[in-house]
Amino acid sequence: MIHDHLEEYRALRAGLEERILAIATSVDGRRFEFQAPLKGLELPPGGYAMLEDAGGRRLGQVLSVRLEHVDAAEVGWEGTGGGPAVRSRVEIRAARGEGVVLAGDGTPFHDATIRAATPEEVGAWLAEGAGARARLPVGELRLAPGVPFSLDAGGFDRHTFFCGQSGSGKTYSLGVVLEQLLLETSLRIVILDPNSDMTRLREVRDGVDEPTAARWRALADGIDIRTGTGDARLCLRLRELGREAQAAMLRLDPVADREEHAELDAVVEDTRPESLEDFLGGARPQSRQLAQRVRNLGIDRWRVWARESGESAIASLGDARCLVLDLGSLDSREELALVSGAVLGTLWERRAERQPVLIVIDEAHNVCPSHPPDALTALATEHAVRIAAEGRKFGLYLLVCTQRPQKVQENIISQCDNLVLMRMASAADLAYTGELLSFAPHGLLEGATSFRLGEALVAGKLASHPALIRFGRRVAEEGGGDVEARWARGTLTT
Repeated sequence: MIHDHLEEYRALRAGLEERILAIATSVDGRRFEFQAPLKGLELPPGGYAMLEDAGGRRLGQVLSVRLEHVDAAEVGWEGTGGGPAVRSRVEIRAARGEGVVLAGDGTPFHDATIRAATPEEVGAWLAEGAGARARLPVGELRLAPGVPFSLDAGGFDRHTFFCGQSGSGKTYSLGVVLEQLLLETSLRIVILDPNSDMTRLREVRDGVDEPTAARWRALADGIDIRTGTGDARLCLRLRELGREAQAAMLRLDPVADREEHAELDAVVEDTRPESLEDFLGGARPQSRQLAQRVRNLGIDRWRVWARESGESAIASLGDARCLVLDLGSLDSREELALVSGAVLGTLWERRAERQPVLIVIDEAHNVCPSHPPDALTALATEHAVRIAAEGRKFGLYLLVCTQRPQKVQENIISQCDNLVLMRMASAADLAYTGELLSFAPHGLLEGATSFRLGEALVAGKLASHPALIRFGRRVAEEGGGDVEARWARGTLTT
């Protein structure tokens, strides 16, 4: 009997579902709840909606959508041939969700009709909101095709957390943002680059329009790229290191190694060595053990020392419009940590100058990890944490980039007011990010597991609203890149 009426039941349910009203209600004029039929639903999380009633039109953004089952009615069919009557409850499905009002008069509303906003409506709203501060065109809205999206340059006076798993397009997209900052603002930038991804920042990519290429070539002279080899070498002088950095480099504990630690203080105070050679050739007989420690640890063989020639990276901190420190070209993790700590420490020491600078820490889990493996890395992490907590009022702004949020020092991430989130497959990393940066809507964070290459959620002070975007093309060449997977093309013949 049930099978005889199955098609009738399905038709009834479909008819009821199609008649569900697409309406929204707000009790405060800022947030709204809505219902809509599933068929033809065009209101995905992050999408834009137009809310209309007698009071006017409002632009909103959907933050979350869920499937809801509702008991609509109970129907029955008389039995045939003396059989029993059949009764069944009709359960229909509808979309329920929440959103935020982006543009409106701020008054509550009830049962306003809701529909998907057109790209033209969204674009007009974005154009109205453009202020006097520089706009950084970085791509387009993913859920409003063809509508360009720009970051608010002024939002970079807050710390920014930029994360995405390997293969999400994170490094390429970071380059897009930095290029626009260089093109559209006068903000100085210092980049700690552990993977050598920004070493070709002065070079223009093929296919870039000539006006943009000409602008880039004009500012390329202000980009100083320091690598482990060549004329513009990434190097330091011993005198540029503070007492803590020198002790950490020598692995000296003030208690366990109290005699050598005291001798180090005396050498620095009495002779003030300019270079490592001066330190090793000191006249104090008590310094022999320190010199032996330097040689045993191989510190004298590090290529990072300025030696007799080569300008120090520390000396270049205040000169270049953009300084790229190619940490990936150094020979050891110790040298990477030494340079990172020296640069971050020097920027902090100069904070009283109040010269705005964006400090970009790419692959931050290598520079300021949650669990530093050695004293040098711990010192670099300590400097980064201090800048995150107190640097903004002195014009020191962080942009911290990583694949794994949980591997970066928590007190750095928690101080960020901006988020750029690309594809993340780890639910644990997403939950951790959402917990630390609660200003990012959880409904949009959850969608990061399905982001495609170059897609991102942007939220915080640098965006007009939490937006799902697709990054555009770069101007400069990318330094790094994946190894070409020729092995996947089948057997090669010779």
